[in-house]
Amino acid sequence: MFARSTAVALAAALAGSVGCTTARAQQPAPAPAPVVAAPSAAVAQVITNGQGEAKIVPDRARLEVSVQTRAATAAAAGADNARKQQAVLDALRKMGFASDQLSTVNYNLYPEMQYDRNGQQPKVTGYVATNTVRVDIRDIGMIGKAIDASLEAGANMISSLSFYPSNTDAARRSALAEAVARARDDADAVAKAAGGSVGALIEITTTDVRPPVVFNRVLSEASMVGKMASPTPVEPGEQTVSAMVTVRWAFVPNR
Repeated sequence: MFARSTAVALAAALAGSVGCTTARAQQPAPAPAPVVAAPSAAVAQVITNGQGEAKIVPDRARLEVSVQTRAATAAAAGADNARKQQAVLDALRKMGFASDQLSTVNYNLYPEMQYDRNGQQPKVTGYVATNTVRVDIRDIGMIGKAIDASLEAGANMISSLSFYPSNTDAARRSALAEAVARARDDADAVAKAAGGSVGALIEITTTDVRPPVVFNRVLSEASMVGKMASPTPVEPGEQTVSAMVTVRWAFVPNR
């Protein structure tokens, strides 16, 4: 009886051992540890800046024409100003300027004061009204004629005259090409001095520099109109369109 019990116990123990072994065999194997690659050395670079320029002749202009009037009362100064400025607008429209080329950009009316040296209260001696109209001129040849017509119609101030090009695309691209070429020339010189050469292009950024506006300020009195023997001469000159670039190249050392 004892021998049989021992045999049964031994068989049960062996069965349990086999079961445990089977259970352990069915468990998934642990994942292998990830392999971390050693960081590569930073790529040496050559970074240069370049600037290019291109000339362009303006083909548009903005003219600001003003009428300034004085009177004993504000109403009288305003009424006289309105009459004269309307005459100026009519003259400009007769020349062919459309409504979208004419706009009022400034109007003010203020009292003229007289100050007493003895400390008395200042007193109003009259009123000044100023009305300024901007003329968008799309034909440079019309500038002098527009000035003369405005003065003859009653304007007594040419507040400003500015020139600008209507299209700068071609000039800007020419300036960009010159800027890149200069940046490359500098990069070649730097790389050669450092014992290598310029490799592949990595990055290039551009910055546009807008052309400056040529600005002239002129003050003209209406009394000068009758003395003008010829149309007002106007020369727009040239403007410069600039562009800047920053370029990165890989540096290739000599072997």
